[in-house]
Amino acid sequence: MRRLWLIFCQAVTASLAVVFVLTTLKPGWFSDRRTLAQFVPVQEAPPAASGSQAGAGNTAVSYAPAAAKALPSVVHVFTSKEVRQPRNPFADDPLFRHFFGDRNDPSASRRASGLGSGVIASPSGYILTNNHVVEQADEIEVALYDGRKLAATVVGRDPDTDLAVLHIAADKLPAVTFGAPEALRVGDVVLAIGNPFGVGQTVTMGIVSALGRSQLGISTFEHFIQTDAAINPGNSGGALVDGSGNLVGINSAIYSRSGGSLGIGFAIPASLARNVMEQIIKNGEVTRGWIGVEVREVSAEQAVSLGLPAQDGTLVTGIVNGGPADKGGVEPGDLLVSINGKAVGGPQRMLETIAALPPGADATLSLRRGAKTVESRVKIGKRPPPDAGS
Repeated sequence: MRRLWLIFCQAVTASLAVVFVLTTLKPGWFSDRRTLAQFVPVQEAPPAASGSQAGAGNTAVSYAPAAAKALPSVVHVFTSKEVRQPRNPFADDPLFRHFFGDRNDPSASRRASGLGSGVIASPSGYILTNNHVVEQADEIEVALYDGRKLAATVVGRDPDTDLAVLHIAADKLPAVTFGAPEALRVGDVVLAIGNPFGVGQTVTMGIVSALGRSQLGISTFEHFIQTDAAINPGNSGGALVDGSGNLVGINSAIYSRSGGSLGIGFAIPASLARNVMEQIIKNGEVTRGWIGVEVREVSAEQAVSLGLPAQDGTLVTGIVNGGPADKGGVEPGDLLVSINGKAVGGPQRMLETIAALPPGADATLSLRRGAKTVESRVKIGKRPPPDAGS
């Protein structure tokens, strides 16, 4: 009896040990179905179509098709120029020349290089870029998306808008598609494409932060698109495209205290760039109207002190001798209110209104001279190079 009791106790002990192992240690061969599920392959959802929702509640989209459309149209622009070495004051000393040779000869020079970007605007080889990218260059090379490198020539430059047109000897090039200017809105997604810091073709994304930015001091005629898409040195002259890959601007400048992108970049609207390009290709230059005045904005306090009845206009502060305004009887201190019946709200608008008139055309200026209203007939002249008067 005692032997049977001992066997029973041993059996119970063994059973308890098995239960403890199974419930506490949970070896891999004893698992519930939920644990085994981790070893079963799970079928993943297929990638969402570009520009469409990836699934219920998922609003992620891809702009890969837009980038793929625009990337072949954006080129790298490499420039170089010859820089004369400064003359060494000891260059004519025989002893100095004996030990150091003619390394400091005044005729010695070196090549300085620069880089930027450009946009193929036509299949026949015309390329849009910034004037500041090429203005000092005596040699220009363009690297295409397909790896080819071709010499480029300057067709024409327009410092007033910081635009330039280049040409390369090639055809059937992947020209960019110009977007509709009126379709762009604040908040629209845009992509900036270029060659920042020379690292290679790069795409950054942002939104249109503002439209029609002016009075920034970047160029004479300013209607900039502001964007927070990262734009850095080397991006100048590159493309700003919309979510469909259409050109909406030429990247031109950044606001930065450090030299890097701070999310405030500026692009020249594609419509303005196209107009400038077409004039340069046709005439070799951009022709704008000019009347020969210096102007500035007038404040309410200045209007009162000058005895002017209103501040809605542009104050004439100077006249170019013999210019159209001088011949038309305009005087310093006049308040220019309208041109051909079109109201002038400020210096920038006045400048653009005059520039849009063809040289040789007649224009009627409405002026306030003290308490009097005066009309002046002027013949529009041709705008001279920058810094030669308005």
